[in-house]
Amino acid sequence: MKLSKAQRQHRIVQLIEQSPITSQQQLVELLSSAGVEATQATVSRDLEEIGAVKVRAAGGDAVYAVPELPKDRVAPEEHLRRVLGDWVVEVAQSANLVVVRTPPGSAHVVASALDRAGLAGVVGTVAGDDTILVVADERVGGAEMAERLSTLAGL
Repeated sequence: MKLSKAQRQHRIVQLIEQSPITSQQQLVELLSSAGVEATQATVSRDLEEIGAVKVRAAGGDAVYAVPELPKDRVAPEEHLRRVLGDWVVEVAQSANLVVVRTPPGSAHVVASALDRAGLAGVVGTVAGDDTILVVADERVGGAEMAERLSTLAGL
């Protein structure tokens, strides 16, 4: 069966939490046995996006683990660049505030990526339907943060 990306990633997290997974191929096979179609390349991207890391298990084997709290999951900068490049259409700033515009219904995707990226100088985000308010640290300021986000978005 073909699952959405979010559904597939949720399944991957469940599998990692249920049993020791030592390789991407093992994960592909477990998904396949559950009727979920996914290639090794797709699983690799999913593991990166959900923040999975390899840790040493009690027996010494390296197994995948997922940080327990979503706030501990840090998206790599390349993922953030991809999300911003795909969804951000405009960036504006005032004082230490940055307004990021997206197509309707897309703001939450960008805000989540920003939150998970742990970008230095971002105090927090608030997402509406097509607009995100990014609060920049006063030391960084809105102008610098707007420039950084615009660059990441390719604007």
